[in-house]
Amino acid sequence: MATLPRLILRFILIAAITSSTLLACNSLMINSSSSPSNPLGSKPLPALSPIASKDIEPERIPDAPYVQTPPEVVLKMLEMAKVNKNDVVYDLGSGDGRIVITAAQKFGAKAIGIEIDPELIRESDRESKAAIAQTPEIRDRIKFIKQDFFKADLGDASVITLYLLPQANLRVRSEILPKLKRGTRVVSHEYELGDLPPNQIEKVKVGNREHTVYLWILDN
Repeated sequence: MATLPRLILRFILIAAITSSTLLACNSLMINSSSSPSNPLGSKPLPALSPIASKDIEPERIPDAPYVQTPPEVVLKMLEMAKVNKNDVVYDLGSGDGRIVITAAQKFGAKAIGIEIDPELIRESDRESKAAIAQTPEIRDRIKFIKQDFFKADLGDASVITLYLLPQANLRVRSEILPKLKRGTRVVSHEYELGDLPPNQIEKVKVGNREHTVYLWILDN
């Protein structure tokens, strides 16, 4: 009979321990449900900052709409500049590449076309491949570059050809001409370089339209 009190006491102790355990578990579940789950056990990753707009340079609008120069005018421009095999010709805003290809094919010059419109660059490449198929020797004398020509290095130019709008021609005069070497010939179809007097003016009749070609020889 002496063991009965011990059994009762043991039962009371077990009940107390079980009750405490249940209360602790219940408290832990309540705390867990009240805080957001984070399976990685770390702080949330910081949001990525967007790329600054100044790091993305937008495609610049061409300085003139694309209008083809008639072949007769192309020849007159290159003839007035007296282009020869020793010249380096840059066509600024080269369109489909016809001035560049003619300068290499018919005058033997090294010629580079600078054009900002990617579709016209592709057209130039197609035209140059056809020209090279006819005259393979010009392969190393023609090149087309997709670039803003106001940012181009024109230091080796001996001839510059233009068919731009008047406002663009004014920028050429103020930003490009001072960087060119003395004796460089500049030829423009249709538009002058502001009030800079040309050395020569020629008219070319094509169909019912008369075209004007201006030549300047730099003495800076």
